[in-house]
Formats: sequence, structure tokens, C-alpha cells
Amino acid sequence: MSGSGAPTASLPADDPIGLHGFAVLLRRMNSEFNRIAEEFARAHGLHLTDMQALIAILDAEAEADPEAGEGPMTPGRLRRRLNLTSGAVTACLDRLERAGHIRRVRDAGDRRVVHLHYAEAARVLARDYFRPLARSTDAARGRFSPEELRVVVRFLAEMNAELALLRSESD
Repeated sequence: MSGSGAPTASLPADDPIGLHGFAVLLRRMNSEFNRIAEEFARAHGLHLTDMQALIAILDAEAEADPEAGEGPMTPGRLRRRLNLTSGAVTACLDRLERAGHIRRVRDAGDRRVVHLHYAEAARVLARDYFRPLARSTDAARGRFSPEELRVVVRFLAEMNAELALLRSESD
């Protein structure tokens, strides 16, 4: 993995802060998140790709910065984000729209641009379904001091930045 930081020496496999320990814990957490997402998808007749699209749309809404020229997710950005063909994105969006999970809204300034929004009813459905995960996350957060949480957030932000670099290197 070619990250921006200096390589760190791997510590013994039983070291809880060594590379192996981190890898095991991150895989385990990722596996559990995927299991929960797959159960939601299955319960609502969605494909895993549909779930990835919903997450991308939701994250884009949360991270939109109009001053930086960033707005809601668009089909083109979603295609690049999920590494899908235009046809696959269209099929995915059609399924999500039919199921009531998203709305497509034309941009008022440029009618050629379509913005993707998470539908409010679907947001309530997801919030109810994922409430136990939110409670578990909050319980885990409660066992850490604000200073410790700042370190955790910094680590997660750095991991996301490294993963974004890997994505851009493979594009």
C-alpha cells in the first residue's frame, strides 16, 4: 500500500496496536457493517450495489459544500464512485426510485444536471432499522474520553484519506 505517510514497521501479530491487530479489527468491523447492510438490503429487496449507492447519496448530502461547488450526488459522480457503467447506474437508480428510496431532481440552474436525494420516507425506514447500530456506536463512544475520540476520528479520517488515494491510483 502506498500511502502518503512514512511506512511503519509491523509489530508482532499479538500486539494490539500492531499492523496485524489493526487489520484484524478493521476487517472484523467492516464485515459486521457489511452483514448489517446486507440484511437491510435483503429485507427491502435491494441489491448490495443499491445499498452502496444509498450510502454514497446520503454521504454526499451530509458533506455537500455549495461554496466549494459541491452539491448533492449526481448519476455521473455515483458512476465514478461505485465504478459502474452508465447503464448499471441507471438500472440501480431506477430500482431505488421505484422502491421509494431516492428522488431525482433536476437542477434549477441547469436542467441537464440531475441531483439524487435520499427520500424522507426511506430515511425514516433506514433510521429505524439502523437504530440498534447507532445505539451500539454511541455506547462504544461513551467508553472513551473526548480526547481519545479525537484520536479515533483522526485515525478514521486518515484511513479514509489513504483509501481515497488507493482509489485514485486505481482509476
